[in-house]
Amino acid sequence: MRAFREAVEAGDLDAVEALLADDVVFTSPVAFKPYPGKAITASVLRAVSQVFEDFRYERELDGGDGRDHALVFTARVGERRLSGCDFIHLDENGLIDELTVMVRPLSGAQALAAAMGARFDEIAKEAEARSASAS
Repeated sequence: MRAFREAVEAGDLDAVEALLADDVVFTSPVAFKPYPGKAITASVLRAVSQVFEDFRYERELDGGDGRDHALVFTARVGERRLSGCDFIHLDENGLIDELTVMVRPLSGAQALAAAMGARFDEIAKEAEARSASAS
């Protein structure tokens, strides 16, 4: 998904948010339950953009139907290097309705979990404010 990739690479988080469907479901590599909704997904992605260092997409894969995509990336969290993949599904309007992220190795996932966990209260407050302003 070229528009998502370009927005992420440019650090344009407003453009990333504009690509999300209201009912998007975000599945984190370090959380048990998925996060439903645009507000929480946008807030998580904003926090991740601060946590990941040296982030770069390396490859883009297309599922062939135009609705399924995978973006392979590398990044660093503190001293831990990691690689991962954003799995993206588009709804009938071309908006992202599913975003699943996977990362490896375990040490990288643990560093990501710790960094995001330390920010979770802030993420939840931002999502609540986004949700309230969208209503």
